[in-house]
Amino acid sequence: MTTKTGVIEPSREAKRLTAVLLDVLTGSRTPSQAAEALGISLPRYYQLEERGFRGLVEACEPRPRGRQAIAETQLQALNRENERLKRELARQQSLVRLTQRTVGVAPPVPAKESGKKRKRRPQVRALRRAERLRQEAETSAGTEAAPANE
Repeated sequence: MTTKTGVIEPSREAKRLTAVLLDVLTGSRTPSQAAEALGISLPRYYQLEERGFRGLVEACEPRPRGRQAIAETQLQALNRENERLKRELARQQSLVRLTQRTVGVAPPVPAKESGKKRKRRPQVRALRRAERLRQEAETSAGTEAAPANE
């Protein structure tokens, strides 16, 4: 669950584990008693303890000042810039077209591809194959239906 400040509230299990870790740290429990209280093995307890202490050390690191860039805000900024650039491109293209009309220059014709490509004609072979498949399907449907009538 997230609070109003954007901080994720820890789960009940995380709070319970933290309390047991602090009990061991203060000396009121031994690690084996803590593992038993949590219902885990002693090696697993030591793994969780190490992870907890790494988290504590990481939380004590100094944080950078000022507003930090988040991927979501960067995405929004890039989207805004993209829209701005699209508008600018459309404006430049319309200015070029207007200038060409004013000067009397025809817009450039797109260059044709150097290799000649013929248009693809439908293959009669494919049509014949499709018809043969239809006939085979009808024939197989007829042979499957015949034993059911007997």
